[in-house]
Order: sequence, then structure tokens, then C-alpha cells
Amino acid sequence: MSDVVTRFAPSPTGHLHVGGARTALFNWALARQLGGRFLLRIEDTDQARSSADAVTGILADLAWLGIDWDEGPSFTTEDGRRLGGDPRDVGPFFQSERRDLYDAALARLIEADLAYPAFESGEELDALRKQAREEKRNFRYRRPADFDREAARARVEAGEPHVVRFRMPEAGVEVEDAILGPVAFGEDQVDDFVVRKRDGFPTYHLAVVVDDEAMGVTHVLRGQEHLNNTPRHKALQQALGFRVPIYAHLPVIFNADGSKMSKRDKDKAARVAVKEAMAVDEAAARAQLAPAVDAATLERWLGDKKSQLASETLAALASKLGGELPGIDVEDFRRGGYLPGVLVNFLALLGWSPGEKEADGRDLERFDAAYLAAHFDLPRIGKGNARFDRAKLLAFNQESLAELSPRSFQEEHASWLARYAPELAKQLPEDRSALFASAMQPRSRTLAEPTAADGPGAFALVEDHEIDLDEKAVAKFLRKGEPSGAALLAEFRDTLATLEPFAPEALEAAAGAFAEARGIGMGKIAQPLRVAVTGKAASPALGDTLAILGRDAVLARIDRCLAEIGTAAPTG
Repeated sequence: MSDVVTRFAPSPTGHLHVGGARTALFNWALARQLGGRFLLRIEDTDQARSSADAVTGILADLAWLGIDWDEGPSFTTEDGRRLGGDPRDVGPFFQSERRDLYDAALARLIEADLAYPAFESGEELDALRKQAREEKRNFRYRRPADFDREAARARVEAGEPHVVRFRMPEAGVEVEDAILGPVAFGEDQVDDFVVRKRDGFPTYHLAVVVDDEAMGVTHVLRGQEHLNNTPRHKALQQALGFRVPIYAHLPVIFNADGSKMSKRDKDKAARVAVKEAMAVDEAAARAQLAPAVDAATLERWLGDKKSQLASETLAALASKLGGELPGIDVEDFRRGGYLPGVLVNFLALLGWSPGEKEADGRDLERFDAAYLAAHFDLPRIGKGNARFDRAKLLAFNQESLAELSPRSFQEEHASWLARYAPELAKQLPEDRSALFASAMQPRSRTLAEPTAADGPGAFALVEDHEIDLDEKAVAKFLRKGEPSGAALLAEFRDTLATLEPFAPEALEAAAGAFAEARGIGMGKIAQPLRVAVTGKAASPALGDTLAILGRDAVLARIDRCLAEIGTAAPTG
């Protein structure tokens, strides 16, 4: 099976959607399992929407997931690995650079009278569709019976704007699908579709068929939303004398509520958040959002439901309003602090089942990319829609973070901080970053949580004067008791001021000795101290919390707390 070639062919119009990532993963896994090649091709014939930044983003997303391509655009990963290349000389891998191949195929079709120019304007096509609706029939474009090839050629030579359409066979087309089985498309379901646009670029249909043949693609795994395209592609392949690859259409990915998972989900969520904020105080909301998006762009976006803001802008809007958007793109989950292996594991389960059991009889769900590559097969892909269970993904990630060695967790968290929160990274001195990571690991579901505004490590990343004391915690742990928690805290401050070393074990021991000497429980001093330095009644272990902050910050926060509640720290 060394001649097996699978491919992933994204359009570079934005970040890589998780649905596209799953498609890439399954193509990669099939190639690995069969000892073939996995090829990456960039379908950039839509010049208006394609961008070089999107290409780079897609390559980076795939590389981060560990989905390495054997052939395709060259790319150097962050850790120095080189991906891609053209060992079989089948490139280039950008469709915009392959127009000569498409033009040659198109010329063959036109010469054989299997393709023809069509001159209808958008308005004329709309009128034809309207007429079909009024006559209660499906609109199906077919070449007019009185079509004159010579007259059409003359109009083309005169420079009249036109598209080129492929003449579909009058009979229906049956597609053999490796997952769905035979799928029949009746003659009323197919029409003469466009293969070259007015701008001279081929449509997806022609380009993908020519490229799959030229690049030796043997298996095409793609989402079921492409199923209706397959009879067109098969008809083109037969007209051009090409092979018909093995097709396998993957289940569509839905949200947990049954709605289709779409890039528009983020846009919808952001609109709701912005409108809710404006309903409370429009002027304040606009001022709050101003750094993220200019007023004119915001106005256009709010006034047009079909318009969409860039992912980065949507994320900035949500951040300004203190909310989160649903993860849709691979970059969303990377920014959200998920491990790449976890996302790969989870995506593999969206439609595919290992068919094995754990020792306790449960279905096998946790596995790595190497397992997937060794066991992947088409028969175990289901036909039904897949559900994206975010709670399950989060649980997977939490388990995986807990399983990391302390050193690995620290490295992963440091890498995440460097990429997404470099300013916060500077607030963690090197001598305390390992301690911070160790304290956060058992409390983290994602790499983003420790440093989130409401995360378990937020106390260490704000200025001493910015700690917001929880009044309920102050009342319970500092104001009550005889002596009060505040009085005990003021007394214990002297111990902290001179304690050496200022390290977790020594801090825990000092607090324990203080409590024992006064005949009180450990909590009587630990909780007032915790509230004073973090503002809350919950934090990592007391010794870790204090050591992460360091002596100067701890004393400053104690002094501020005592001053605020009216119990000044002793001097001298």
C-alpha cells in the first residue's frame, strides 16, 4: 500500500477550524496506518478571501497538533522540525500557482464540447431561480437547447464577461462511499456547474479534480457537507479520463445542543455579549470596547448580521467584557490552554471508535497519536453526526495536566505564558516560577486557568495594592474570634518578617508552631493570613502561597489588610 496518498486541502481564509483539523487528522492517520503519504495542498483560488497570514496560521496549527505532512508547503516548526517538501515533484502546492494545469484541462473539456461559456449575469440567474420557485420545481441550470458554439466563441473573443460551465451527463450519478455506501444522485439533483469563474480562476470543483489526479491522491476523506460535490467531481474525472479515488465522507460535527458547529458561533456569542453590555450602559460599553475595535467597524458589525469580525477582534471584545467565546478554531483551544495531544485524542473520537475496551470494561477513549496511526481504519467511522462535548474535552485536559511531571507542567505553562501572556510571565521571577507551576498543577484544568483573572494563581500576578479583599471572608476570618484573626495576624507578622528561609516547608512549620504555642487550630492563623495576601479564603497550600509571593509582598499585603480593617500592624 506504499502508493496510498491522502491529502488535506484547506482554503486559507482564516484559522483552522476544528472540523478541518479532524479531517486532516483522519487523512494523516490513514496514510500512516497504510504506509502511504499525507499531502497538504492550499486551495487559494478564492483570491479575495485568501491570505498569506491564514496559510501560515494553518501550517502552524497542524504542526502544533503534530499532524506532520510528507508533501506540501515547506514549514519550520517552533522546535526546529522541517515539514513538507516535494519528493515526487508533484508541486507546487498552492492552487494559484497551478493555473496552467487547470487551463489545459478546461481546454480539453471545451474542445470535446463537455464545457461551454455562459454569459448570464447575477440578476438573470436570480430571475431564473425565482421562476423555478414559482413553478414549484428545483432550479437546475442546463445548457440551452439552441446553444450556438460559434456564436459563444465569438462573444468570448470579443471580451464579454462569462463563466465556463461543465455539461453534466443527463443521467444521474452514483457515488460509492467507503463510509456511507452507495449514494445515488438523480438527474434532477445535478446541473451544469461552473468550472471557471469570471476572473479566470477555476472553481474548487475543477481544481480539486485536476490536482487529485496530478498528485496521485488515492483516498479522499472529507466532511459530509462535501457529499453533494462528489457526483460533480466523479463526472469531471470520467470526462477527463482520470481515476476516481476512494471517497469517505466524515460525520458532521455538531455542538452539544445539536446545532452545527460553525465559525459563526463565536460571532453570535460576541454579539450577544456586546448587546447585553450596551443594554445596561451603552456609553460605558462603547468606551470599554474602543481599544478592541474602532467605532465605525463596531457600528457596521452590529448593523449587519452577515458581517463577521476577525477571530482576534472577537476575542478582544470578549476579553474587554470579561467573557469567553466558544472555541471553534484550533488556535482558540491553544490560546485556551489545551494540550495538543489532548485535542488530537478528542478529535479522533468525533466519528471514529477504537473498538477496544479498558481493563474495567469501559470503551477505550484515552490514547495518543501513535495509537491512532497504528489502529485507524475506515470501517470504524460512524455515519451519524458527531457531538463536540466541551465538558469531556476539558476533563481530558485536566487529567492530562495532572499526569505531567512537575517539570513538564512548568515547561508547558511557561511556553503558554510566553506566547499568550508575556507580560504576566515577567511578573513571575525565575526563582519562584517553578514553585508557582507546582502549586497550580493540581488546580488547573487548562494552562490558561492559573493566570486568569479569577484563576487560582491570580493573587500572584497583581500589584500588592490591587488585592480586592472579599468582605465575607474578612468578616469570617479576620473580624471574628477572641483574639480576632486580625490580632493573630498582626502578631504573626513579626515571625514572617524574620523567618529564614522564606520557603514553603519553613512557612508551614512556623504557622503550625505559632498555632500550637497559642493553643489554637492551624486554621485560626492560616485563614486570616490567606485572606490578607490573596483576598480570598481559598488558595494553594499556605506555604506555597506565601513563598510564591515572597516576603516583601506578603508583609506589604498584611499591612494593607490590617490598615483597611482598622488593626494596624505593630512597629519596631
